[in-house]
Amino acid sequence: MTLIYKQNKSVIKAFCKTLYDFDEKAVRRILGEMLSHDATCHLCHPFGDIAANQIYDKLFTPLHYALPDVERRDMICISGSDQNAANWVGCAGHYVGRFMMPFLGIPPTGHIASVRYHEFYCFTDEQITEMHVIWDLPCLMMQANVWPMGPSLGNEWHVPGPASQDGLDTAEVTPEQSASSCQHVVDMLSAMQKYPAQGGPEIMEMEKYWHPHFNWYGPSGIGSSRGVNGFRFCHQTPFLNAMPDRGQYPEDVGQHFFAEGSYVAVTGWPNMAQTLSGQGWLGIAPTGQKLTLRSLDFWRLENGLIRENWVLVDLLDIWAQTGVDVIARMQQLAAASPHFSSQNEREVS
Repeated sequence: MTLIYKQNKSVIKAFCKTLYDFDEKAVRRILGEMLSHDATCHLCHPFGDIAANQIYDKLFTPLHYALPDVERRDMICISGSDQNAANWVGCAGHYVGRFMMPFLGIPPTGHIASVRYHEFYCFTDEQITEMHVIWDLPCLMMQANVWPMGPSLGNEWHVPGPASQDGLDTAEVTPEQSASSCQHVVDMLSAMQKYPAQGGPEIMEMEKYWHPHFNWYGPSGIGSSRGVNGFRFCHQTPFLNAMPDRGQYPEDVGQHFFAEGSYVAVTGWPNMAQTLSGQGWLGIAPTGQKLTLRSLDFWRLENGLIRENWVLVDLLDIWAQTGVDVIARMQQLAAASPHFSSQNEREVS
């Protein structure tokens, strides 16, 4: 790993440590030090794009209010440069704490809760000039029993960290190893895009790229699966039936691939565009409109094959593009919660 990668990663690790021992003054201070004053900050729905000096107030204030003893637990942190030589750091993990107050209208449970995240940071001259953030807000809705969307085909659970237990501190790697891992993932995605336009499932050559027992960790609303059959049933088949023209609109998207050793990451805002047709997707009606997707992903290779894949998609933004306000629907469900109603009464009084 080059010196610049190590330096950038050390900045983010210091940030993660500050959020683990959460203190408002310390978090505000390190955000001010890390973020360029004109940084581009893309956050998932409903937060949207936020000015750098508003990140704490708009993002962490409501989280800390809802989970007053919140702590950040990273399970992956990798650093590298994309195809345009931009330097990125990518993180995955969970915010954990007691869910004591409402968060975006999600009613508190009084129990320990977690919010899964994927966060990507682009560095220029030792400061963050761009960030992409997806928090899996639907997973918190599930924990609060106010799930407003269709049932997941995959398994919903607390997504684990890497089986190799090296997601935070990889062994010393060479640029050649990182480049090889990245190329493996790029080639895999290119093969996948050949289906269904150029042939049947065999054209994807999944056995060439994926371990027979790979785990796919999708966002809440899709869930997790294992192996080719599980992946196809829980995610790939419904996704392609609904949007078979995915990958056909490169002019509408951007992708930043980077790697560290056996880990590969991609971000983009958005990084996919396709037409919602077929039978619809996740309960969303086939509107026939072109949608953009924000999908922030990590892959881990083992013996030259993909063994684990962590995926977060901004599903609330997809629904919003079709005119459906999932959070408003969730709030209607939450209004019937006795805990939430009594909490509101206490706040008013």
